[in-house]
Amino acid sequence: MSDFRPFRAVRPADGMEQKVNCPPYDVISFEEAREIGRSPESFMHVIRAEIDLPMESDHYAESVYLKAKENFERMLNDGILVQEEEPIYYVYWQKMKDHLQIGVVGGASVEEYQKDLIKKHELTRQDKEEDRVNHIKTVNANTGMVFLTFRANEKLDSLLQEYCKQLPLSMRVIDENDVEHRLYAVREEEKVAKLRSAFEEIECMYIADGHHRAASSSRVRDLLKESNLEHTGDEEYNFFMAVAFPHSHLEIMDYNRVVQDLNGLSESEFLERVELAFEVEDAPESPFKPLKRHDFGMCLLGKWYRLTAREGTFDAKDPVSSLDVDILQKNLLSPLLGIDNPRKDSRIDFVGGIRGLSALENRIANGWAVAFSMFPTSMEELLAVADQGRIMPPKSTWFEPKLRSGLVVHLLR
Repeated sequence: MSDFRPFRAVRPADGMEQKVNCPPYDVISFEEAREIGRSPESFMHVIRAEIDLPMESDHYAESVYLKAKENFERMLNDGILVQEEEPIYYVYWQKMKDHLQIGVVGGASVEEYQKDLIKKHELTRQDKEEDRVNHIKTVNANTGMVFLTFRANEKLDSLLQEYCKQLPLSMRVIDENDVEHRLYAVREEEKVAKLRSAFEEIECMYIADGHHRAASSSRVRDLLKESNLEHTGDEEYNFFMAVAFPHSHLEIMDYNRVVQDLNGLSESEFLERVELAFEVEDAPESPFKPLKRHDFGMCLLGKWYRLTAREGTFDAKDPVSSLDVDILQKNLLSPLLGIDNPRKDSRIDFVGGIRGLSALENRIANGWAVAFSMFPTSMEELLAVADQGRIMPPKSTWFEPKLRSGLVVHLLR
């Protein structure tokens, strides 16, 4: 059973959604944030408030979070943002080229998250958690959505399709990547009840993206619970804003790797050692994008190769060891290139598949030594790892399209 509730959403005033919406805080640079923030109506002033402070400011100082609170309250007071009178859901429709996904925006239960009824597949970093804890606590709101998924079922899927046809369009924006986002407000009591009842039949949900947002919301809830002598469990801080999609709707893109040097090896020495764990051949095309699991593209000093993991070099029955990202890490990145902790090693970088393989070739042209194109992790692999309570290697999944910030906000009190 999943307790996924409607809430009194804060949203852009009618007609303001295109000006207010912006990319999530964690997918853009400071320079990109400043550029977007040239518009005073942009929600970037809330999620990246450091753009409104002196250039030399510490991006994690208390002044940043206080500025975010000030900017959020300004947008409410100026009527740029408004709050719904009653708790509602939003059906969130996204289309990127030929890919369409439809989910529901609601409040996910922190208690279920803490009991692992909302399952994880990634570790979180303390510094990133602290940042979000401070932001949520100071602004008194979830300003970004956690990206959830659940095993698709016919009842919920048909409801989503039905509501997209029946309900009037509440918001529509086209983002900088030409992705179309539509939101349909579910206000009628009967329709709200149907959605809530359908989620109650979902055994568990999974975090697709947004582990830090969820972990931070959990910590904030514990702080607010401790300070509230009349805590009941129904307060808004017991829930965090999320959008939940059927797993069959989602598409994971490749999350590619690029490394600065060959760890002291010559090109011939490196290739010789790669062949111990992989079959190596010239790529059939350049650049080379793998078409199946356990195949990899490798751009070495500008030349593309096709790598195929040799049998016996990984446990095919283990949900983590059989992941391509784990195979590459354990059989090449760590033993050959000395990258034992990809979370912290500055010699490796990760490039989302949305940027294309040309981004890898550009890195090589600018002095990096070797790049690897990956076959995308599948949703079935993600669910299998999470069901076992296991953790994926860093940067295993890249989801597109991204969820927009500023279209819906969840107040904690």
